[in-house]
Amino acid sequence: MTTEIRSEKRDLVERLGVFMEQKEQYAPVAARILSHIVLTGKVGTTFEDLVTDLGASKSTISTHLNHLADLKKIVYFTKPGDRKKYYTINEDSILQSIDTLMESWMEQKALHQEIKIYKRKSNDQTADGSVKFELDFHDNYIQFLEEVTQSVSTLRSRIIEKTTKL
Repeated sequence: MTTEIRSEKRDLVERLGVFMEQKEQYAPVAARILSHIVLTGKVGTTFEDLVTDLGASKSTISTHLNHLADLKKIVYFTKPGDRKKYYTINEDSILQSIDTLMESWMEQKALHQEIKIYKRKSNDQTADGSVKFELDFHDNYIQFLEEVTQSVSTLRSRIIEKTTKL
């Protein structure tokens, strides 16, 4: 790996790690480990690589590796004649994340549909047109949720199709 690629990977590990900390609530080192594993790909990364590349202590790396494995975010494989473990992303964790997102979107959609029904009933009982609820936002948001759910569902199907071919 060239120095330029190594430097770009280090920068991306940091940026993706910060994103995972903020959006997915991972601990800083766990986020960097997961980022490093994502950017290493199917070749896998070893415990020693993580200690060296991330500059964290062995115990810290070990603790977070075990935690990510417990969460089923990562898996490992071994190579014949090699005692090292090679960590890769658990492809099922991507599906788990997609399922969690889609479940949240479906709950939001149902809630917005109920709110819209309530507001429509309230509007029907309100004589003064200036204080009636505006319903366009809910219509647009429900449509957005339907479209994004369908799009991500298609992505999910493609991922499953690809993994079953392997």
